Amino acid sequence: MDNKQKIDSLLKHKVSWLEDSGPDDDIAISSRIRLARNIKGTPFPIAASPEQLNNTRGAIQMAVEKSNCLGTSALCFEMDKLSRWEKELLLERRLVSNEFIARDGGAALIVKRNESAGIMINEEDHIRMQALSPGFQLEEVWKNISRIDSLLEKHLPFAYDEKLGYLTSCPTNVGTGMRASVMLHLPGLVLSGQINAAIQGITKLGLAVRGIFGEGSDNQGSLFQVSNQSTLGESEQQIMERLCGVIKQLISHEKNARLTLVEKNQYFLLDHVGRAYGILRHAYVLSSEEALNSLSDIRIGVDMGMFSTVDLPTVNELFLTIHPAHLQKFAGKELNAEERDIFRAAMVRDRLKNLKNS
Repeated sequence: MDNKQKIDSLLKHKVSWLEDSGPDDDIAISSRIRLARNIKGTPFPIAASPEQLNNTRGAIQMAVEKSNCLGTSALCFEMDKLSRWEKELLLERRLVSNEFIARDGGAALIVKRNESAGIMINEEDHIRMQALSPGFQLEEVWKNISRIDSLLEKHLPFAYDEKLGYLTSCPTNVGTGMRASVMLHLPGLVLSGQINAAIQGITKLGLAVRGIFGEGSDNQGSLFQVSNQSTLGESEQQIMERLCGVIKQLISHEKNARLTLVEKNQYFLLDHVGRAYGILRHAYVLSSEEALNSLSDIRIGVDMGMFSTVDLPTVNELFLTIHPAHLQKFAGKELNAEERDIFRAAMVRDRLKNLKNS
């Protein structure tokens, strides 16, 4: 199966962490945990030669196959054989990081077909494994990633120190090597002007707040990833408990902000949602940012029962498919920025029109 066929295989199925509803799915879109691991006695990727990177990739691919940690139908993408847009598409689906798509020789992605789990090989570390689930269910995600980690460790000797824990390229990952995060939709806090205070409070607790695509990405569409910043000196359970406590508070604050908007500023909210729907239904040119922000406004309307036809799965799907690489794929040809904005508008119009007529 070539890369085009593998990409097509991914696109045939809805992304698992968006398809089904999960706990608090009106606010928590998805939960994710990543674990960083390195192979004992092998140079870290930043210090490895091309030959060593290729040897490491081969060893990890063999271990994944032998352990069956990602199932028998997992797909493997070698990054140096992917086009720019194919790499971007994997990024848009949250399967790889920004840093990873810049790597070529020795870098590979192995992913379950439903995209609920995957492994980046030779990113910053030899192994960056991740698991995702819809809604707010970090405990369930931890069970999944812990199983993958245990199966893989039976076939690979991980670099580990009795005092420090798992050894990683970046000091902030030393210890558990764990980054847990929840993607939240917080339009109530944004519209009520409370989001900056909320972010400041979160960072004071030692947590990080990032955009939809993680570190270095902008906060658009009222979408925020909240995650732990350090892993040394805390157990996985302590990290989870601290993060879950903050997420629960944020969800509570967001619900209160929405109720306050309905009670004290109802027409402002209705106008905001109505204008967004008008843009998406009737625009002929639509940028990524405008589409994402408008979909965010539509989503709060769906959450609060303002629509009879538009549902959360539809909005979640559009959150993903409006991005440039997906548009390129659906169009079947190279599009420049202006052509993408036109194609995006047409795709969103048709999707919402079909919902109205169904």
